[in-house]
Amino acid sequence: MANLVLKFPNNLKSFSVSASASSNGSPPGVHQSKGPVILELPLDRIRRPLMRTRANDPQKVKELMESISEIGLQVPIDVLEVDGEYYGFLGCHRYEAHQKLGLPTIRCKVRRGTKETLRHHLR
Repeated sequence: MANLVLKFPNNLKSFSVSASASSNGSPPGVHQSKGPVILELPLDRIRRPLMRTRANDPQKVKELMESISEIGLQVPIDVLEVDGEYYGFLGCHRYEAHQKLGLPTIRCKVRRGTKETLRHHLR
C-alpha cells in the first residue's frame, strides 16, 4: 500500500476528497498493521515522554524553523501509536521548530505498537 501526502496552497478555499475501499477490502482511513503510515497530526496530540530528560540544540531548532518556513518539513517525525495515543521519540528538533513557528500540525510517520513496545522506548 502506498502512502500519499498532499500539499495545498495556503490560499485554497476548499477541496473535496473521495476514496474507495483498498485492494484488501479495508475502508479508507483504517490503520493497517503492515507498516507505518504518514499522517498530519495536531502537535497537542503527540506526547513527548522524554522531553524533560533531553535538551534540544537551539541553533538546530532555529535552522529548522527557517527551513520549514521556506520549504516545509521534508522528513516526517517518527511517532508510535499505542491504543489511540501518539508518542514521539524521534524528531525533537523538528517538533520544537513547529511549536515555535506556531504550526498546529506536523507530518508524522506513524507505526502501531503495543504497551510493551512503549515500555521498551521509555527505558
